[in-house]
Amino acid sequence: MSIKVLIRGGGDLASGIALRLYRAGARVLVTELSAPVMVRRLVSFGQAVYQKNIDVEGVSGQLIHAVDEAEVVHQQGDVAVLVDPDLTCLSAYQPDVLVDCRMLKRPPETGLDAAALVIGIGPGFTAGQDCHAVVETNRGHCMGRVYWQGQAQNDTRIPEAVLNHEADRVLRSPADGEIEVIPAIGSVIQKGELIARVAGHEVTAPWFGVLRGILMSGLPVEAGMKIGDLDPRGEPRYCYMVSDKSLAVGGGVLEAILSRPALRAKIA
Repeated sequence: MSIKVLIRGGGDLASGIALRLYRAGARVLVTELSAPVMVRRLVSFGQAVYQKNIDVEGVSGQLIHAVDEAEVVHQQGDVAVLVDPDLTCLSAYQPDVLVDCRMLKRPPETGLDAAALVIGIGPGFTAGQDCHAVVETNRGHCMGRVYWQGQAQNDTRIPEAVLNHEADRVLRSPADGEIEVIPAIGSVIQKGELIARVAGHEVTAPWFGVLRGILMSGLPVEAGMKIGDLDPRGEPRYCYMVSDKSLAVGGGVLEAILSRPALRAKIA
């Protein structure tokens, strides 16, 4: 596939989409903020902003400093990552497909003419108005479904239930301040064990689990903000794998791309 795809956002959901498209042969450019916030950073291409490159399930994401470097990275067989929150690279890169994964839950500033196919991920987009297609992100019967008219379902704000844990799986900041992380992602955590500190307040494990993701130390956080994810299944290997949800949504994006004859014609 010789299709060029630009993905706005490099978090875990966007990275699952990028991984699925990369494996299908697309050339992928991910754009990010200058200081992105990612909980599942071991499977987020946006982490390249901090460490120059990141391996996600065997696929390398490389930080570039100008859009004209993207082609070199593509030729090397990698995903390119560029700090460009305002999408100033759009006219130079000229993607065939633009996928907006920022999950801002509001209409994007770009329109239908940003690319031959513009895809919105989750709520906030209206297919036929500010994008060509919307892919459902809510878990359930419609997850990964492509809508060519209308909107995705509203965000439930309730994480997937795992072994009877839902909202309590999410670790939240107890205060405003900088986060200090104690254990590494993938660590087995006992109930009551210290996980992080924020402005002198401690965040401890409510039950036994594996630390599936947590923000980087030193990042500013706000009270109530999601800072980590505790997985009760006790499987450290899951920390290094993109989620089933990310792959399902990525499958919807791939379906939308292949539904367009003009894009199918570009497949080598």
